[in-house]
Amino acid sequence: MTHDMIITGAHVITPDGTLERNIVVDESRVVSFTTDDVPCDTRIRADGLVALPGLIDTHVHYGVYTPIDRAAGTESHAAAIGGITTMMRMLRIGGAYQKALPEQLDASRGRHHVNYAVHASIFNYSQVDEMEYCASKGVSSFKIYMNLGGEIGHVYMDTAPGSTGLDEATVELTVPLIDKIVKNAAGLGLPVCVHAEDYESCACSMREAQQKGGDGLGAWSESRSPEYEAKAIQTVCRAARKYGTTVYFVHIGSARALEQIRAERAQGTKVHVETCPHYLTITHEDRGDYLAKVMPPVRTRADIGAVWAALGSGEIDTLGTDHVANTQSSKLGDGQDVWGALAGFPGIGALLPILLSSGVNCDRLTLEQLAALTSANAAKIFSLDGKGALAVGRDADITIVDTRLEKVLDHEMFGGHSDYSIYDGMKLRGWPTKTIVGGSLVAEDFEVIAKPGTGRFVAPR
Repeated sequence: MTHDMIITGAHVITPDGTLERNIVVDESRVVSFTTDDVPCDTRIRADGLVALPGLIDTHVHYGVYTPIDRAAGTESHAAAIGGITTMMRMLRIGGAYQKALPEQLDASRGRHHVNYAVHASIFNYSQVDEMEYCASKGVSSFKIYMNLGGEIGHVYMDTAPGSTGLDEATVELTVPLIDKIVKNAAGLGLPVCVHAEDYESCACSMREAQQKGGDGLGAWSESRSPEYEAKAIQTVCRAARKYGTTVYFVHIGSARALEQIRAERAQGTKVHVETCPHYLTITHEDRGDYLAKVMPPVRTRADIGAVWAALGSGEIDTLGTDHVANTQSSKLGDGQDVWGALAGFPGIGALLPILLSSGVNCDRLTLEQLAALTSANAAKIFSLDGKGALAVGRDADITIVDTRLEKVLDHEMFGGHSDYSIYDGMKLRGWPTKTIVGGSLVAEDFEVIAKPGTGRFVAPR
């Protein structure tokens, strides 16, 4: 019998530990681990390298600054170079999902190099009534933006397929609306992803900071205190306990937020936590530019230490990049102060090399922990059937890495829409060398070799 693919010589990271076996793939799934050299159509030599379950980036914004029919190709290209095999899109729609969701899914189909899933953001009561419809179409979770409301309720929605302009909107996530979203999500058996910042507190503090002439990432961080994260965490967790909803806190990057999450877990709240590579590497104490402006802000060196400790102890479940596919000109605007710059930046390709370089190669994480944080936990939380592990019967989504390879990060290596990275110039040790999606080799040695369409839409099961 001739098999579709064999991967030889790799250290294979499985749920049961590391195997020194060859991986055999047929019909897009792992069918066996063996010491034999079986006949196959495709042979991949990975001597001395590490085979990880394909990475799942839980938090990606694309389709905002360019429409999804273009962004699917560019951003999945960056994902493939970075070892990501599934990217989870944070979809933002201002109008009716029953009209926009089919259009977005149709325009996405056949255009991704890697797999993709969708979180649906809920902004108003009309959309609350569409949550069941979204679930029927394969949405993985619902997103709540507690940072949006009042004078800071401005947001860019995802643009319609084929559009050339930005879709600006103003929204307000009130406590009664949040309560309704949390209740409906519980009934549908899906988690709610939560951006936890209290918008009223942020608005007041930001206004005061600007009146005093504050500037820079430090002023931005001070104006959006971690206490405002803790306040929002308390608010949504009260509702979650009432309805039995699972809460997934996105982009947690402060010691204070982690402290509050511990308190909520102690009260029985079902909580999962995501952090991002910028909360592991970047502080406002070390940056003088505006490119690293993000919500919640990058914090201090002490906060970075707290986040790394929480990763190692298992308090944090997943890693997402909060990737925003923008450019320097759209990001910085007139570039005169931090208040005029947009929040968010690209990062999808940098996730794995940062975790390998600053985590595994600095003895902060084991490869088994890395596999759980970047794949297994996300697959379980969002019910992504077949994903999350290298095991017989699972999808052949596989990332091959060289933990010893050193390279200086340059945004151009990823081939995405963005013309910068906040990680540009970082020398990192540990990089993906091959990305395999459903048994197809998509990227090799920093080059995408497969056409768009290899990636498939992934719905929870």
